Amino acid sequence: QVQLVESGGGLVQAGGSLRLSCAASGRTYRSSSYALGWFRQAPGKEREFVGAILWSGDEPYYAESVKGRFTISRDNALNTVYLQMNNLKPDDTAVYYCAASPKRLRPPRRRYEYDYWGQGTQVTVSS
Repeated sequence: QVQLVESGGGLVQAGGSLRLSCAASGRTYRSSSYALGWFRQAPGKEREFVGAILWSGDEPYYAESVKGRFTISRDNALNTVYLQMNNLKPDDTAVYYCAASPKRLRPPRRRYEYDYWGQGTQVTVSS
């Protein structure tokens, strides 16, 4: 089993920044075995892909809505993935979820590609 715990959410004004963290743990977790991704879900909407990164950390992939504003990175020594969010907009308000996928060839973009999920952290952007 793999456990994922997000942190770093909060309330921020439009144009501000936040950094989310997701710590992975578990008896079977190995950094080299999992791609890590971020999704978000706003009230009344489907959970949507934000971005993902392979175990190597190379070439993260982002949704168009966040490209150029959000950056994903990972520290395999700490079993942690980060989501740096800059120039936040009210439309970014959502619960943000971290997820782990066994995919190794490309950053996975679809919910069904992920086996493990965190509980989520709330991000609220005020106008």
